[in-house]
Amino acid sequence: MGYTKYLKQLWKKPKESFGTERWRSWLMQLRKEPILIRVDNPTRLDRARALGYKAKQGYLIVRSRVRKGARKRPRPGHGRRQAHYGRFFTTGSSLQAQAEQHIRKKYPNCEVLNSYWVGEDGRYKWFEVILVDRDHPVIKADKKINFISNQRGRASRGLTSAGKKHRGLKK
Repeated sequence: MGYTKYLKQLWKKPKESFGTERWRSWLMQLRKEPILIRVDNPTRLDRARALGYKAKQGYLIVRSRVRKGARKRPRPGHGRRQAHYGRFFTTGSSLQAQAEQHIRKKYPNCEVLNSYWVGEDGRYKWFEVILVDRDHPVIKADKKINFISNQRGRASRGLTSAGKKHRGLKK
């Protein structure tokens, strides 16, 4: 077996694989970080490579934190109180798709390629998003990825894997 198969097995049940204390300390470290943070290397190399990441110029990895749970309707500013005030509603997209869209706004010169789960606790979920700099000469020269140079706003239009899922295109 190659090393990626071993890594994949470790990340199926990370709490048992890495140990409860180590996993807990990893989550505590993630909580202390800002909401969006650029990472030098992917945390899950097997998953990143499966989704199209390559360790060369033009590729970025950014970790995003998203709040879990349903969203509450906004409180009315004035006027009468609605009957449905205080009820929760679900957004149309997944938390992973929301993380991709947050990062897309922060890095306007890059395009979202894909993303993967890194960890979660009771309040937050963390995803690492693979970004590609569409104007980088190395990216434009690579025939496998240069299609992304002509695209704008993949995450907003639901063209990533998470976006296709919430659009109902993945069964």
